Amino acid sequence: MPLEWLSNPFFWTALAQIIAIDLLLGGDNAVVIAMACRRLPKTLQTKAIYGGMAGAVAVRVVMLFFALQLLAVPYLKLVGAVLLLWVGIKLAANRDDDAEDIDGGTRLWTAIKTIIVADVVMSLDNVLAVAGAGNGNLYLVAAGVLISIPIIVLGSRFVLAVMERFPVVVQAGAALIGWIAGSMASQDLALFPPLAPLPWLHWAVSGAGAVLVVLVGKWLGSRKVVAAES
Repeated sequence: MPLEWLSNPFFWTALAQIIAIDLLLGGDNAVVIAMACRRLPKTLQTKAIYGGMAGAVAVRVVMLFFALQLLAVPYLKLVGAVLLLWVGIKLAANRDDDAEDIDGGTRLWTAIKTIIVADVVMSLDNVLAVAGAGNGNLYLVAAGVLISIPIIVLGSRFVLAVMERFPVVVQAGAALIGWIAGSMASQDLALFPPLAPLPWLHWAVSGAGAVLVVLVGKWLGSRKVVAAES
């Protein structure tokens, strides 16, 4: 990195913007990681967090190269919202009382895959925002990716600790994932212009996503209990 960049006000302004973006948008990813890892033994939680983040970071780097092109892709956020709804429902349906029936190694890789898929879906806004704040500066964009790692890892550990103490937070986390999915769908490039005159629809779609994830997750979870008892 050329030393003159360090004296450039733009560099520090852009870096501050990128850090703010990571702080604002990294919390949602931390919730998903915590949800995916909550049923793992403590000895595997760290492996799942770092394994999932390693895969997610690799995908983020690739996404950064196509960030500008992604902005113009219609229905991209709608597809991402559907994937995120599936992730949220799957996580909400998992129950702690059947944990002993699942092999630890399989659950580890399942958690890692869930983290990667969810992070890719949820990080689209983050990647595009970082690319925009960096204004094409590869050093700033790389800094955005690196800074996001400790924010998300530390955040997921905090959320995990809260979930262990207050199980109701699990459903709250599932609702948050559904809310994000609904919000993402309402902001799709192919759908947003028609919805623009009715801004309340954004809140309605987001709320519907949250309710859908919780209700369907509980329904699937109850079916698993009935099937196990029969």
